[in-house]
Amino acid sequence: MEGDTADEFLAEFKDRRLGFWGIAQITAGTGLAVYAMWVGILQPGFRRVPLRLQVPYLPASKTQVRNVMTLLRGRKGALVDLGSGDGRIVLEAHRQGFSPTIGYELNPWLVRLARYHAWRAGHPQDVSYRQEDLWKVDLTKCKNVTVFLAPSVLPLLQEKLQTELPDDALVVAGRFPFTEWTACHVEGQGVDRAWAYSMQAQRLKACKAQG
Repeated sequence: MEGDTADEFLAEFKDRRLGFWGIAQITAGTGLAVYAMWVGILQPGFRRVPLRLQVPYLPASKTQVRNVMTLLRGRKGALVDLGSGDGRIVLEAHRQGFSPTIGYELNPWLVRLARYHAWRAGHPQDVSYRQEDLWKVDLTKCKNVTVFLAPSVLPLLQEKLQTELPDDALVVAGRFPFTEWTACHVEGQGVDRAWAYSMQAQRLKACKAQG
């Protein structure tokens, strides 16, 4: 990992004042609001996912969203957000002209929260949030991909992206970078940093390494 990115993130998270709405969203995302609901409804979906592939929910800040959109500037077409949480990246991508914009999220409560945000913003039919396992999503036609995932997940996701994405795809990672890839552009500082990766560049690098 670059520098002390993980430590910076954890330190800032501890110091950040989330306010009532932020705490409410994290509570809804983690299933802590009502433990009975977690055990009876939410947890069964996660039992199918190995512990190391489960990703805790933390909403992206406005600065993080802005940095991601900056790295995607000039691109167009469809956008996919893997582990879309409360859906704010997908919604902002739609506002920036991407279409269709799709978020894949396994947590059913977060899918509902994302759809509520889309409805509240007046775009309930313009964005799509799907309760699906991101590891089973076919990415072969995706050219714009965003991820806000934990460091433990990124190496495995890197393999999937490198196998499935087309050469002209761009991957933007927020909060944590892909440690084995070289970013073509970086935006922001500290925990708000975002990294852009060209799939063609990663494949060329891999070919040179093998040669």
